[in-house]
Amino acid sequence: MGHRLKTLGEFIIEHQSQFKYSEGELSRLLNSIKLAAKLVNHEVNKAGLVDILGASGDINIQGETQQKLDLYANNVFMHILKKRDIVCGVASEEEDDFVVISDKDGGHDNKYVVLTDPLDGSSNIDVNVSVGTIFSIYHRVSGIGSPVTKEDFLQKGREQVAAGYVIYGTSTMLVYTTGHGVNGFTLNPALGTWYLSHPKMKFPTGGKIYSINEGNYIHFPQGVKDYLKYCQEEEGNRPYTSRYIGSLVSDFHRNMIKGGIYIYPTSTKAPKGKLRLLYECNPIAYIAEQAGGKAIDGFQCIMDIEPTELHQRVPFFVGSKEMVEKAEEYMNDYPDDANY
Repeated sequence: MGHRLKTLGEFIIEHQSQFKYSEGELSRLLNSIKLAAKLVNHEVNKAGLVDILGASGDINIQGETQQKLDLYANNVFMHILKKRDIVCGVASEEEDDFVVISDKDGGHDNKYVVLTDPLDGSSNIDVNVSVGTIFSIYHRVSGIGSPVTKEDFLQKGREQVAAGYVIYGTSTMLVYTTGHGVNGFTLNPALGTWYLSHPKMKFPTGGKIYSINEGNYIHFPQGVKDYLKYCQEEEGNRPYTSRYIGSLVSDFHRNMIKGGIYIYPTSTKAPKGKLRLLYECNPIAYIAEQAGGKAIDGFQCIMDIEPTELHQRVPFFVGSKEMVEKAEEYMNDYPDDANY
């Protein structure tokens, strides 16, 4: 008889004691996220069959046209997190401001806030390329019994108590950490059950893949240009291979398994970078560090940045430790570029 795979539910319960504030809430919170992810996965997989593709006509807080599936994913995660009596507030990349869970929904007595990018890489939906969901969980800093405040969301990445992502690809996976390593679970769509398929995920210390939109090369800072030249030189195990999907979750997931670096730098077109510190960079950085990788803004660790606004953007370098440190060396040749 073959070895029975552990389910996500079993894994959460088994490791609940590792969670800093565990009183069963993490289990309930992750169960809510896995339910929302299943619903989004169902819509993503049938997106080509129904009128849910394409732009909704709305513009999100970032000034980007929202895809219809973005709105669907946002509504699903918001609804499920609001109604489960676990969180006191939610912030989403798709919302202008954070959402306070009302006292009648038990929100004022709850201890956790969730920040999410409900559908990362959504511009890829209509060409059938992998997209994902990113989430980040913090313990509130405001007093229990009162409404959640902006300060509850503007915490450094180091304060995260859990973070993860879901990748809706050839198979659907949920990957998360609570600060005790990284584990990946694959959804069996026939049963609706997540199984532990990738235990103790680790970045190779080095790698051969670099992921960046080289079409923007002319707009990049000099340190990035110099690092790209290094990647392309014929020496040692170089040149590296360029692989760029344009969906952060997909590029990061591949690089964590195979070894690589993902870069979204500042540029003359995006002087602060494009990715959001709270919804994308902090949770991915937490996973990267827990998997033995590294995440920086070019000069300092992402998770040490003090957030000042909900939709703050930062440059992002994440991946195999040796590759990120080499990129950091090139960036440090131009210290003035740190003042983005």
